[in-house]
Amino acid sequence: MKVSIITAVYNSSKTIEACMDSVLNQTYEDIEYIIVDGGSNTETLDLLNAAAKKHQNITLSSEPDKGIYDALNKGVAKATGAIVGFVHSDDFLADHTIIAAVVEAFKTQNADGVYGDLHYVALENTDKIIRNWVSNPFSSKLLKQGWMPAHPTLYLKKEVYNTYGGFDLSFKIAADYDFILRIFKQKDLNFYYLPKTIVKMRVGGASNKSLKNILQKSKEDYRAIKNNKTGNWLTILQKNVSKLKQFKA
Repeated sequence: MKVSIITAVYNSSKTIEACMDSVLNQTYEDIEYIIVDGGSNTETLDLLNAAAKKHQNITLSSEPDKGIYDALNKGVAKATGAIVGFVHSDDFLADHTIIAAVVEAFKTQNADGVYGDLHYVALENTDKIIRNWVSNPFSSKLLKQGWMPAHPTLYLKKEVYNTYGGFDLSFKIAADYDFILRIFKQKDLNFYYLPKTIVKMRVGGASNKSLKNILQKSKEDYRAIKNNKTGNWLTILQKNVSKLKQFKA
């Protein structure tokens, strides 16, 4: 099964090499690596072009976009693999066997989607875990309790995107949550929890950079919940409270 991995990039020269290396050094060989650059500076583009010249499985494009969700939609449109996943430019796969384990789960569990656990790590010292997001097996009742899998750990069959669409660009911060609610409420899809740390994410994402962004995300989360008929304001409260236990002392 070919796996398409998509990385959206914009001026990420400090982290993009670690991100790319984590994908390119996987033990699983049938990987199509799609890098969607948003028109980065020369420093970042030089790193991307050098990698693309060295590795034949990289497809690189660089042009202005409307933000990360637009870039991810572009990547999904280019994907030719049976399975699609993301590794953001500040993130990296937790070890070299991740994709092999994900593919095995698809095969043995007859899954439409596979997700796992995520470590938020310190920006400079990536061995330091700030937040440990341990997920659990999916049940539809969890959606109204504010539950969601860590989106960077979620791998889906390409046909799921073909059927249910991509990210809604009217959401600036919570398009991933809206998308997850849209597909996880589908009763004909089978999701499997792989109890393994899939991704390590450096702290400092767009959704929690400032109080303004946190408030905007809460508003967008509520809109996503109402659009998908999966809860109310109590759902938002439960969603935020559930994160507290993930932080390391």
